[in-house]
Amino acid sequence: MDHLDILQKIAKAMVAPGKGILAIDESHSTCAKRFTGVGIDCTEETRRSYRELLITAPGVEYYISGMIFFDETIRQKTADGKPFVDVLKSKGMISGIKVDTGAKDLALHPGEKITEGLDGLRERFMEYKALGAQFAKWRAVITIGDGIPTDACIYANAHALARYAALAQETGIVPMVEPEVLMDGNHTIEKCYEVTAKTLKTLFAQLAEQGVALSGTILKTSMVLPG
Repeated sequence: MDHLDILQKIAKAMVAPGKGILAIDESHSTCAKRFTGVGIDCTEETRRSYRELLITAPGVEYYISGMIFFDETIRQKTADGKPFVDVLKSKGMISGIKVDTGAKDLALHPGEKITEGLDGLRERFMEYKALGAQFAKWRAVITIGDGIPTDACIYANAHALARYAALAQETGIVPMVEPEVLMDGNHTIEKCYEVTAKTLKTLFAQLAEQGVALSGTILKTSMVLPG
């Protein structure tokens, strides 16, 4: 089985009929907000326990094809010492990893974001592959507002997504690309459609330029909705 065949096999398993991908890749800060709301301290152990609850849920494999881990999570184990990646594998599920380092302000473009994380990504992919990751996720953020998104923002994020996807496939990891058009705002559904269509066209043009095989890629798209 050649390199592309392996990517295609993983991608096909990820979108198996009747199943979905569960994202348990919350950052420490996001976990803290959620835990605080229910009176739980956000520590490495409480985060581990929370993820174990999801990973070991009885029958979860009948509905979930894979789970997206955070960097901390892919290294963690169950209370009895079994690596989370091995638990998923034993249930026929696939381990994924979030690799972007978050959306930051885009220079000279007020109100717009660029997702970072390309520096050192090839080496990180090699480590995650060794840890058992078979797919990855990178999320870009596109905001609709007064005069935005600009072409520069859409292009910069699409280009970063494509470079990430190429590095993932080079390592034998299926890239999940997520160009999320945020629903925040008071825009119309027509405006959301216009921005989403432009974003996706730009993304797929960039994926083609970077030589990314679409058959070994998963698109995580946002919904077209009014703000």
